[in-house]
Amino acid sequence: MRGDLTRTGARSDPWLALGVLCLANFLILLDTTIVNTAAPVMMRALEAGIDEILWIFNGYLLTFAALLIVFGRLGDLVGPRTVFIAGLAGFTVASVLCGLSTSPGMLIVFRILQGVGAAALVPQALVLISAIFPARRRGAAFGIFTAVAGLASVSGPTLGGLLVTEFGWQSVFYLNLPIGLIAIVATLRLVPAPRTARSHRFDPVGVLLATTGLTALVFGLIEGERHDWGTVAGPVSIPAIFAASVVLLVTFVLWERRRAEPLVPLTLFRDRNFGIATTITLITSFALYGLLLVFVLETQTLLGMSPVESGLSALPWTLALSAVAPVAGRLTDRIGGKPLLVSGLALFALGVLGVGLLPDSSSTAAVFVLPLIAVGVGQGLTLAPATTEAMRDITPGDSGAASGILNTARQVGGALGAAVAGAILQNRATGELGQHAFLSAARTALAVLAGVLVAGAALATLMKPKRH
Repeated sequence: MRGDLTRTGARSDPWLALGVLCLANFLILLDTTIVNTAAPVMMRALEAGIDEILWIFNGYLLTFAALLIVFGRLGDLVGPRTVFIAGLAGFTVASVLCGLSTSPGMLIVFRILQGVGAAALVPQALVLISAIFPARRRGAAFGIFTAVAGLASVSGPTLGGLLVTEFGWQSVFYLNLPIGLIAIVATLRLVPAPRTARSHRFDPVGVLLATTGLTALVFGLIEGERHDWGTVAGPVSIPAIFAASVVLLVTFVLWERRRAEPLVPLTLFRDRNFGIATTITLITSFALYGLLLVFVLETQTLLGMSPVESGLSALPWTLALSAVAPVAGRLTDRIGGKPLLVSGLALFALGVLGVGLLPDSSSTAAVFVLPLIAVGVGQGLTLAPATTEAMRDITPGDSGAASGILNTARQVGGALGAAVAGAILQNRATGELGQHAFLSAARTALAVLAGVLVAGAALATLMKPKRH
C-alpha cells in the first residue's frame, strides 16, 4: 500500500515525520476533553448559560465528526500533506480566536471552525503513516501514534485543570498556538508528500448527503439526553432527527453505489478485516467515552475529588496505555492483530467492570489502580492493531476515504458511548435517592460498556489472521 513520496524539501526520516503527526493529532484530540474543565470559569467570565456552554463543547465535536469522511476523500484529491497543513493552520488560528472571544456566541463560532480544522487534519495522519512506513513497520508506527492519541484523550481533564487554575480559561486555547506553529513548520520540513497516482473527481451530492446525515446522527447523540430524547423545538424531536439521519445515510449509500468514483468506496467493506476493525474502533471509542463520563462523575460526585485530583487518579490508566500501545504495534507487525484484539478487548471489559464494582462511597483513589491498569493495557492492546488491520490492504487511492471512515466510526462511537452512559445515569440516579442510586446507575452503565467490549472481542475472532 505504500505510495511514492515526493520530497518537496522534506527530510526522509519516517520516525521524525511520525513525531510531527503525533504532535498535531495530540492537539486535536486534547481539545475534545480539555475545554470541559474550563466550563465553570467560562460561564462566569462570558456570562454564558448551560445551553451555550454545551454548544461550546458540542459545536467542535459535531463539526469534527460530520466532516471526517469529506476531508478524508479530499486528501485523496489534492494530497494528504496539503490538507493536513491546511487543517493544522485553520485549527491553530481558530484556537487563538477562541481565546480572544468575548461572548458565548463568538466562542461557539470559533469552536466550530476548530472542528473544521480538526476534521481536515485527522484523516490525513493515517494516510501519511501508511505511505511513509513499509508494511513491516506500519504496526509499530500505528502503535506509537495511537498511544499518543490515547494519552491525549485521557489527559485533558488533568492538564485543563492545571492550566485553568494557573492561567485562566483562555490558556486551554492559547496552548495550541506555539505547538501548532511548531507543527506546521515541522510538517513542511520533515513530512514527505505522497505522490498522487491518478486524478480524482469530487462528489458534491455525496458530500451533502454524508455531511447532513452524519450531522443529524451526531447531533441526536450529543443533544438527546439534554432534551430527554424528546422535543427539541416545535415539530423537531430527537427521534425525528434520528429518522432523518437514517434516511439521509441510506440515500447516501444508494447514491454511492451508482458512482464511478464514490466519496466512500463501498468496496472497502468487502475487506473483512477493514469492516471488523472499523466496528471494533467504534466499540472501543464507545467504551472509552462512556467510561470517561462515568469515571469523572464517580470520582468527583461520589468520592468528592477536585477536577485535578480526579485527573491524577486516572494516571495508572494513562501510563499503562502509553507503555503497552507501542509494544502492541510492534507485535501486530509480527503476529497480526487478531490475537491482540481478542485479548485486549476482554481485558478492557474486565477493567471497566472493576471500575464499576470495586468502589463505594468511602473509597479512595487507590481502589481504581488495578482496574485502570487493566483498562489501559486492554486499550493499548486494541488501538494500534485495529488501525493496522483496517488499513493493511487498502490501496493508496482509497486510503483517505478509508481513514475518514475509520475516524468517523471513532467519533460516532464516542458520542454514542457518552449518550448511552449519560442516559443510564440520568434515568437510574435521582437526587432523592442520593449516592446509593448513583453508584447503582454507574455500575449499570459500566456493565453495559463491558458487555459491548465482550461482543467486540467475539467479533475479533472472525478476522482473517496475518499472512506470513
